[in-house]
Amino acid sequence: MSNRHRLRSVALQSLYEWDFYGKNDKDIKTYLKQTMDEFAPNAEEMDFATNLCKGILQNAEQIDKIITDAAPDWPMDQITMVDRNVLRMGVYELLFDKEVPPKVAINEAIELAKTFGGKSSGKFVNGVLGSIFRKREGEIEKLKK
Repeated sequence: MSNRHRLRSVALQSLYEWDFYGKNDKDIKTYLKQTMDEFAPNAEEMDFATNLCKGILQNAEQIDKIITDAAPDWPMDQITMVDRNVLRMGVYELLFDKEVPPKVAINEAIELAKTFGGKSSGKFVNGVLGSIFRKREGEIEKLKK
């Protein structure tokens, strides 16, 4: 498992806790530290997971709106907590992070969904992120330059 993939899984588990316990942004550092200590104690680039979570929380309202617009039949509170946070991560990396190529953002999100989500999570995440990518392809190309 690559270092960044492992750190994405740490970020996802921390976001899951954040979501589960009421979305108190101040608690994310605690969740990150606990998860990092348990699953990636000697990982390089630990700031990657921290910056990922921080970016998602700073843009959470906009990210959730983008997800809602892309999956109108699935209100946010009806999407499983794992899938919801995988989508948040995927949307953040796709639309807000200049360094992550679109294919990587989508593929990493699908792999996380398959690992941590349910039977159809990978397909669901692929469908939503694919729809977002197709709608915003020009915007994404400008961002990534």
